[in-house]
Amino acid sequence: MALKEQLRTDLTAAMKARDEVRSSTLRMILTAITNAEVAGKQAKELTDDDIIGVLSTEAKKRREAATAFAEGGRPEMAAKEAAEAEVIAEYLPAQLTPAEIEGIVARAIAQTGAEDPKAMGKVMGVVTPQVRGRADGGAVAAEVRRQLGA
Repeated sequence: MALKEQLRTDLTAAMKARDEVRSSTLRMILTAITNAEVAGKQAKELTDDDIIGVLSTEAKKRREAATAFAEGGRPEMAAKEAAEAEVIAEYLPAQLTPAEIEGIVARAIAQTGAEDPKAMGKVMGVVTPQVRGRADGGAVAAEVRRQLGA
């Protein structure tokens, strides 16, 4: 079953179970997917990989919002954002461990022959498609910088 159809099916189940957090989160995800499909000059159907990209973006927004609310003294809002992030995480591929990220970056550096921080863009170009949806871009960039000695 395609990821978009799985989301719709799960939304129906959440509505029937009267699970407010899950149903509102799934509605928001489906809306974000629809917005991504109609963005640009021509509407297009997103692939599962594209949808995972949308899910990653939405999950990152929730994590950042939860942190901001927690720092701002709004624990109830932080808990709501964290709960939404957990629902989104169920649809994302398993996240890479720091050791796995380190290995992917090391192979990309060897493949590109990068030797200094100026080649970071070239290395990121090789690494990004391999980790899309499975690792935070900031963590990957930090590992690339570390290995390139930046």
